[in-house]
Amino acid sequence: MKIAFVTDSGTGRSKAYWAEKGIYSLPLQIEVNGHSFDEEETIAIPDVLDNLHAKLPMKTSLPKLGEIEDLFEQLKKEGYDTIFAVPICTGLSSTMNAMEMAARMLEMEFIGVDCYSTAVVQADMILTAKKMWDEGKTMEEIIRELNRIAASCDTILLVDDLNHLKKGGRLTPMAAALGGLLKIKPILHVNMETEGRIDVLDKVRTMNRAQDYVISRLKNLGVDQNYTVIVAHVDAAEAAQKYGEKIKNAIEGVKIRYIDLVSAVSVHTGLGCLAVQAFRPRFS
Repeated sequence: MKIAFVTDSGTGRSKAYWAEKGIYSLPLQIEVNGHSFDEEETIAIPDVLDNLHAKLPMKTSLPKLGEIEDLFEQLKKEGYDTIFAVPICTGLSSTMNAMEMAARMLEMEFIGVDCYSTAVVQADMILTAKKMWDEGKTMEEIIRELNRIAASCDTILLVDDLNHLKKGGRLTPMAAALGGLLKIKPILHVNMETEGRIDVLDKVRTMNRAQDYVISRLKNLGVDQNYTVIVAHVDAAEAAQKYGEKIKNAIEGVKIRYIDLVSAVSVHTGLGCLAVQAFRPRFS
C-alpha cells in the first residue's frame, strides 16, 4: 500500500507548506464578484480582509473538480494506490465527497476522516496521520487516534456582524435585523456533536458575556494545559489578545496561540469575529 496524504486550504496553509511535509493540499475556492480564486494561492487573508472592508460579495466552494482529478491522476502515475484525506468538514463543504468520487473513478482506495471543523485541528489531524504512518502504525490505530482528536475538539465563534450570516442563509433577514438592533451576540459552534454544521449555543447581549460563556464551556469540556487552544480573529487582533488573556487567567496553565481566522470561514462570519478552537492533540 502506497498512501498519499491529502488535505485542503481550510488548514490555513499553502500547497508549498504541505509539500515540505510530504502532504498534498488542494485550494478551496473563494469567489469575489463572480471571479474565482484559489485560497492561500491566488488570494490570501489580507486580500479577503480588504474585500470585507470594501463590502465586496464573496462566496466559498470546494476545490475545482478538475484540479482534484489532475492531482489524483498524477499520484496514481507516481505509484500511489491509496488516498488518505482530512479535508474541511463535510458539514461545511462537499470536498470530501468530491475527493472520494475522484479516487473511485481512478480505481484508487480512498480513506477519508472527518475533522468536524477546519483550521488548526484539520491541520493537526492530517499531520498526525502522516507521522503515525511513517512510524509504522496501523491504519486502524491512525483512524482511531484521529477520531479521538476530532471528538475532543470544539470550535466556538462570536460573530460581530450578523449580515454575513444572513447572506449565507444562517439567519433570516428579520432575525439579523432584530439581532443588530438589540445588540445580540450569537454564540455559535461546530464539532462532532453538530456533525460539522454550525449550530447556535446561546445568544447574549454583550461580547463580555459571550466570552464568559465560552470560558465556562471550555472548563466544562475539561480544557487544560494538555489542550491546544487557538484564538482566531477577523481583523480584530487587539480584541483577540484580550480574549486570550481572559482564557489564560481562567484556566491555569493553558497556552494560547493567536491566528487570523481562515478565509474559508471569515468570508461567512465577517469582520470582528472572534473564534476559539480547543482540542487535545496526540501525545507520543
